[in-house]
Amino acid sequence: MDNKRLFAAIAISIGILLLFDVWQRPAREAQRQAQQQAQQTQTTPVPIPQGNTALNPAGVASTGPSDGAPTTPAPRLRIESPRVQGSVNLRGARLDDLVLRDYRETILPDSPLVRLLAPREDSHPYFAQWGWTASGNVAVPDVNTEWTADAQTLSPGTPVTLRWENGTGQRFEIVLSLDANYMVTAEQRVVNTGTEAVQVLPWARIRRERTPTVAGYYILHEGFVGVLDGRLRETKYADAKSGGERTNGVALDQESPGGWAGFTDKYWLTALAPVDQTQRIRAAYRHVSEGGQDRWQVDFAPPAPLQVAAGATAPFATRLFAGAKEVKLLDSYERGLGIHDFDKAIDFGWFYYITKPFFYALDWLYGLVGNFGIAILIFTLFLKILFFPLANKSYKSMSRMKILAPKMQELKERLKDDPAKMQGEMMALYKAEKINPASGCLPILLQIPVFFALYKVLFVTIEMRQAPFFGWIRDLSAPDPTNLFNLFGLIPFDPPAFFHLPAWALIMGVTMFIQFKLNPAPPDPVQAKLFAFMPIIFTFMLASFPAGLVIYWSWNNLLSVAQQYYIMRHDRAARRSEKAVART
Repeated sequence: MDNKRLFAAIAISIGILLLFDVWQRPAREAQRQAQQQAQQTQTTPVPIPQGNTALNPAGVASTGPSDGAPTTPAPRLRIESPRVQGSVNLRGARLDDLVLRDYRETILPDSPLVRLLAPREDSHPYFAQWGWTASGNVAVPDVNTEWTADAQTLSPGTPVTLRWENGTGQRFEIVLSLDANYMVTAEQRVVNTGTEAVQVLPWARIRRERTPTVAGYYILHEGFVGVLDGRLRETKYADAKSGGERTNGVALDQESPGGWAGFTDKYWLTALAPVDQTQRIRAAYRHVSEGGQDRWQVDFAPPAPLQVAAGATAPFATRLFAGAKEVKLLDSYERGLGIHDFDKAIDFGWFYYITKPFFYALDWLYGLVGNFGIAILIFTLFLKILFFPLANKSYKSMSRMKILAPKMQELKERLKDDPAKMQGEMMALYKAEKINPASGCLPILLQIPVFFALYKVLFVTIEMRQAPFFGWIRDLSAPDPTNLFNLFGLIPFDPPAFFHLPAWALIMGVTMFIQFKLNPAPPDPVQAKLFAFMPIIFTFMLASFPAGLVIYWSWNNLLSVAQQYYIMRHDRAARRSEKAVART
């Protein structure tokens, strides 16, 4: 009974991990190729975009190509801050040039900085824009409108106002301000100096004009994301495209009190949110196909056009987050600005209430030791101490089962023709020796949620991106780059992805082999052979996993071996003492 349960638990664990490996191997290979391409790429000047404006069914401007757009260079408003640099295109009021100063494409020191937003004629156009749609005959700015700015540079603490007048009594203004991180606030105002009331619909949007290469597949969401009407709204690009085909390109149209919505990548986020989180807005996820290209858009607008009386001003204020999904930063925006569930832009997954505390624990330890790899080792030790009483009971039971293995084998051979009696006597033997046959499953079952939660932390949090350990491990979130099949770099040969067997995976395999040797051998020869091959299976399977996860697994195995060895020695000594007392 004990071995069947243990075998089932381990088989389930292997099955889950194998599925993870099958799902993630293409993603990891695509990410590796993207990193190699990025190492060969140098930053180049971005060409000036062109475009015009058409109206989509919701009345929010949708940019498309145009042959009649201006060809002269557009004026630009510089953006300068310690964390970002870029510019706002004053032709069309588009933030379409943004580089993150703290992040590079690869671990190479001269690697290009991460470019998040880019103009329309870039290879991957991606931008935010603010504007109005007319209701009636009032003239509103369009994509070719050239705005005037009252300063040359937008920086933290120095807002800039963009202005444009339509010549019929309405002045349109966009007041842009930037904080010290990644948040832009845009207050759109219509000042009606005319003699009659007008109706206008202000809007803000994020536009993506190429489909990005997603890196996460099944364990990581990339695409549309937001919290609207109190619910997390995630839509993958493929689902938005198929769903939009039935609804004229609208994958989601949601009215909500406050909230936020945008696009999420593995590490980066662009998202819109109303400044007043009690204000009702209408948000939409859209897909259109133009010129054979997929276009993706998230837009915010009031539920109805604004009435602007003569002599009055109509404001509409939104925030734009464009930057790295740093856990503490998103949490600070949630607390300070009231943006509900803003941290859910990070895909912590099913084990959210385990994964996020794990991150904070590791981050706290990192603040003490200055190395995320060391933080993982210390954190694993804390977990071992936390689960010590439970694991101790399990290892004691397993140690006694190993001692009783000869008696159990003798029972099976003697009563092999009477399974019912054999089972009864085995249970009586367990009871007499105070052994719980199911306790051997506990260490593995406890390790599964810890494994997945730590895997998520390593995979989705940008704090782990390009975090070094020691020696050859320069990125804990990436696989160990060494390989046995080229003698760890001594042979100038790059083996195929399947033949990737790095040093840390071999260390993990050895520790697992030692751990399995300390466990009682299954009496079933088939199970015994499978157990013998498990260290090899896990070695190859975890070879392409993030190095930080393999280091965790190896260290956890070593701690388990030490604990189990100590318990076995202590248990043998106690039994010898009991026998000595019994003889006297």
